Amino acid sequence: MNYRRDISVVTVLASLMLGVIPIPALAAKDDASEPAGEGDPPTEGAQVFEPAYFERYAPRNALDMLAQVPAFVIDDGDNNSRGLGQATANVLVNGERFSSKSDSVRDQLSRIPASDVVRIEIVDGTTLDIPGLNGQVANVIVNKTGSSGQFSWTTGFRPYNTGAQLFGGEVSLTGNAGKLDYTVSLSNENNRFGTDGPITVVDGAGDLIETQDTKFSGKFDNPILATNFTYTFSPDVIAHLNLRYGEDFLAERITEFAQTVVGPNRERLLLNDEDGPEYEIGGDIEFPLGPGKLKLIGLERFERDNFRSVLVDSFSDGSPDTGSRFRQTNAAGERIGRFEYGWNMFKADWQLSGEAAFNRLDRRSSIEELDTDGEFFFLPFPAGNGGVTEDRYEGILSVGKQLTPKLSLQATAGAEYSKIQQTGSAANSRVFKRPKGSLSLAWKPTSDFDVSVELRRRVGQLSFGNFLASINLDNDNGNGGNNELVPDQSWNLEAEINKSFGPWGSAKLQVRQAWFEDFIDYFPLANGGEARGNIGDAQRLHIELSGTVKFDPIGWKGAQLNFAAVQRYMDVTDPFTGKNRAFSNDLYNRLEADFRHDIPNSDWAYGASLFTFSPVEYSRRYEEGRFWEGPSFVDVFVEHKDILGMTGRLRVGNVLSARNKGFRTVFDDSRPDGDVLFTETLDRRIGPIVRFTLSGNF
Repeated sequence: MNYRRDISVVTVLASLMLGVIPIPALAAKDDASEPAGEGDPPTEGAQVFEPAYFERYAPRNALDMLAQVPAFVIDDGDNNSRGLGQATANVLVNGERFSSKSDSVRDQLSRIPASDVVRIEIVDGTTLDIPGLNGQVANVIVNKTGSSGQFSWTTGFRPYNTGAQLFGGEVSLTGNAGKLDYTVSLSNENNRFGTDGPITVVDGAGDLIETQDTKFSGKFDNPILATNFTYTFSPDVIAHLNLRYGEDFLAERITEFAQTVVGPNRERLLLNDEDGPEYEIGGDIEFPLGPGKLKLIGLERFERDNFRSVLVDSFSDGSPDTGSRFRQTNAAGERIGRFEYGWNMFKADWQLSGEAAFNRLDRRSSIEELDTDGEFFFLPFPAGNGGVTEDRYEGILSVGKQLTPKLSLQATAGAEYSKIQQTGSAANSRVFKRPKGSLSLAWKPTSDFDVSVELRRRVGQLSFGNFLASINLDNDNGNGGNNELVPDQSWNLEAEINKSFGPWGSAKLQVRQAWFEDFIDYFPLANGGEARGNIGDAQRLHIELSGTVKFDPIGWKGAQLNFAAVQRYMDVTDPFTGKNRAFSNDLYNRLEADFRHDIPNSDWAYGASLFTFSPVEYSRRYEEGRFWEGPSFVDVFVEHKDILGMTGRLRVGNVLSARNKGFRTVFDDSRPDGDVLFTETLDRRIGPIVRFTLSGNF
């Protein structure tokens, strides 16, 4: 692995950040620290970025602006978390968290016109009266003054294996009418993708079994209509309503021609497709009550996925075709009710919160096999049918206090109760009681340096699909059902250090250590199969360094480099081999770098980006392997900010020809006792990726 080289980069940059390696003298005052001078004053101690700071980037919306805040990386939080819970995303709007689970933070920021942004404040989450936040948080101050619209359209193509990408983008309208603020958007996430190239299969001795000439192509569309309404009854009584409806459409086609050393040649056709509706209805209202404020939140969301997979093999010697057909329908829903009551007492901010969440999954699956007459017939598959429900209740008490002008504290304590019930061939019912809580400290000795530390007890979210069986036709494997699955729990110690270097940029160092109980990974079943299951204790160390380097001080006006480097160390005992290893399909390391130059006194900008990562191998009962794309993706772009009042960007991706790579080794018996049956190695072409985006306002 190349993670040792990457961690050395992290170490050097961290040394720069902490002052171990000297840097040029810094300006005494950040060029983006002036208050806006209108409306409410900026938060005390915040780093403030006004619209003038972003002018050279010609931003269209709040997302474009926040993307240019030095060293700040948007964290959408965990939309798959247990219920709504406390805040996890590191972005607020007018001091309030986003309450939608289906719309990401980026989605919602992209619908706020840049003209409505008064300023962006970067503050430490521990200093806010919103429990759950820690480290740097962006508070986007917005003032809607009228109706306006914006749009973006993305089209593009790949020269190999795919059709054109034509209908990607979004159009949105935002504005106000009296006390009502509204946003309406229609979007379509639209993608076309594919690869082609050889797969080589060898036996345990390394002798060739067959070579496969493969071609993979796919397409995805996700049209969504979303609305957000805010009604201000009075300055102290505000209500929100979020509505969202969408459909997703996925189709994949894989062809394979195998030339075998022994036996007839084979042609394979695999078709996968998935579709289904999704919706979310959510809202909240906040109003004064007694010495504080009460916020009531409700949310209902549902998604149905109809998945179909058909695989057919044909042979050159005229033998009958063989094949399988798998169908699965998942109907998943979530219903949440939550209250948050906040008040000030003993010169501290207090909050009592309670939440009830009801999650559900209903799954219907079938597996069929092709007979010698070319007809599919059903096979018994009881483990793939059934339902799972969870009724969960949570109570948390939180307190936040400014201990000194430079030191603040936030603490939470509570517990959750949940009841999980499973129906079908492996019916079961269990009850869990789990403690939860956190303690965080934030220290800001100077205006350009801050440190935060948090210790948190977390309870993980289960994927209900792991309770029931599923099948992968392409790899001829699947997961059995596991009705004994329990949520993992973990202690998490996190530290974040932020340092501003004035006109030179800024940097952030994050270190996260997690100790897991009941960790979930692939797990052996007593019947000889495998499933997702609890495999015991585990730990993971995550180190991340991100930052922005500005080149203005050396005379290269308008040029900057954003970077993020991640390194992880993991340890868990493999339930199949008894050896220690990393987490299946996790991440060893990742490096991202984005260079951009806005040419002064012009409407032109250009740049390039680098992305490379190294994923962890997976470990299963009868196989092990790893799949990735690389070694590195490099993109280049050119942008013009005034094409008849619009912004146009042409991006050419994968200019260094990264490829689709991977291997898997399959054994004839359970590992580690089984002998190698075969090893499959793939190295397929992706090709260049061309995208053109046109965005504007109306």
